[in-house]
Amino acid sequence: AMTAARTVMKAVRVFEFGGPEVLKLQSDVLVPVPKENQVLIKVHVCGVNPVETYIRSGTYARKPALPYIPGSDVAGVIEGVGEHVTAFKEGDRVFTLETVSGGYAEYAVAAANRVYPLPDKLDFRQGAAIGVPYFTAYRALFQKGCAKAGESVLVHGASGGVGLAACQIARACGLKVLGTAGTEEGMNVILRNGAHQAFNHRDPDYIERIKKCTGPGGVDIIIEMLSNVNLDADLQLLSPAGRVMVVGCRGRIEINPRDTMSKESSIIGVSLFLATEEERRECAAAVLDGIEAGWLKPVVGSEYPLDKVAKAHEDIICCPGAQGKMVLLL
Repeated sequence: AMTAARTVMKAVRVFEFGGPEVLKLQSDVLVPVPKENQVLIKVHVCGVNPVETYIRSGTYARKPALPYIPGSDVAGVIEGVGEHVTAFKEGDRVFTLETVSGGYAEYAVAAANRVYPLPDKLDFRQGAAIGVPYFTAYRALFQKGCAKAGESVLVHGASGGVGLAACQIARACGLKVLGTAGTEEGMNVILRNGAHQAFNHRDPDYIERIKKCTGPGGVDIIIEMLSNVNLDADLQLLSPAGRVMVVGCRGRIEINPRDTMSKESSIIGVSLFLATEEERRECAAAVLDGIEAGWLKPVVGSEYPLDKVAKAHEDIICCPGAQGKMVLLL
């Protein structure tokens, strides 16, 4: 079936590290061919994650070989399969956690064990909002944060992709969920997606309000999207043996390590990139179960066509008040 398929596609490529302007849309990129244990996906929608802007700028720990196509979580339809692939066939609706060839493209090759069935109850836009956000949120809460039903969690920056995923998962698993956002709409979206209470982090005394809400016990777990701004304050909010899960960071911050001693609290980094195959399978099982049960409902935020990808990269960093997951529509 592959022989009749197109040989070239539109894709966004990066030839040098730098600002959003280095994202080049080209229409004559060769369609990749799936090798063994890989599948070819016709991409309908691709998610945009902040980490993709860090990689593009060249300041991140991971530097792909140039030129490369960014993008890891796509949703679409299986177009072809490589040897030994039995889990998927042509025509299957799927979403991915990562791709081999890059997701900002009309077609993408992915390893079959990073591809998951997309249930009919979710559309492709929602499918592109699952991979990185939900797997990261699950890893932060349970694999690294050891969250338990009955504990309290503060999602610091809860209205973006990972934040809303964390709110939905934590609520479904019996935690008391507090969230912060920067706008009224952001606070409303958090409350609609599992948070028991929402706080505006632009409010000068919002930390005091959170303290009033948690009482002297403090909060057990903080899922932290902007640790370079919030980490010092987070340490004041924790309960004894509380933990801050560092999911996002955009710079440096000064803290007093003594704050961890007085509560025997922990600061724990979270990187989905370091998950083992077994851990990824556990995340996938939890996520697919949540879709099946109906509480896992990805919230799609801003949508951009492929030719506005530079604007998308600018907005995801500069525009505060995210509401859901940013996606590229193909």
